[in-house]
Amino acid sequence: MCEAVFRPLAHPLVLAFARLRVPPPFVVVAAGAAGMAAAVELGRGSLLAAALLVQLKTLLDNADGQLARLTGRTSAFGRYLDSEVDLVVNAALFAALGWSAGQPALALAGFVAVTSVLSLNFNAERLSRAAVAEPEPEDDGKATAFLRRIYGAVYAPQDRLAESLVARRPALTGSAAVSLLANLGMSTQLAAFGLLMALGHPLAFAWLALAQIVSIGVALLPRRMPHREEEIA
Repeated sequence: MCEAVFRPLAHPLVLAFARLRVPPPFVVVAAGAAGMAAAVELGRGSLLAAALLVQLKTLLDNADGQLARLTGRTSAFGRYLDSEVDLVVNAALFAALGWSAGQPALALAGFVAVTSVLSLNFNAERLSRAAVAEPEPEDDGKATAFLRRIYGAVYAPQDRLAESLVARRPALTGSAAVSLLANLGMSTQLAAFGLLMALGHPLAFAWLALAQIVSIGVALLPRRMPHREEEIA
């Protein structure tokens, strides 16, 4: 979804933002605002408006990274801000889902499942490249240091858990697994959420998220080794 749909759609926006010298963190904040507006509309029961706002959020989310690379303005601040805004928006969307559907426990389980899938997606890809989880330290002042501390509290434990899982299942960093997990990334998740909202079944996304985590868990189960008698036979 990211490569085929949202990045091409975001490209004209990126060119316009570059001409206007819009700072990439401003686009991150705009994406976050669209996502929070989607959560408000979802909580109010305005499902079509929420679905459209979620897609706007994804469009802007694809624009900020492109803009930073095009203009040479990539930074640790922008990277941390992007990750943390995404988490806040996802939490708000699932909170609104639990509120509007009267199913807070299911919504919480869905949020945990989506967060886990996205964390595994990110870490499997970066470990396949032997890349580090966090940007190199920069002297960017108090704002970056503050966001780094938040990352350390929220995301670093997820990164360590994923590293432990990959150590037990090295196949997770293989090309097939990385490609599969890449198709469960943020753009695809929010596209599916938006579609289900537009169809009037937003709670189905929580079940879909749980199905993803169960499927990944089953795929990671150790395969049964044949008994010696079976090998001889």
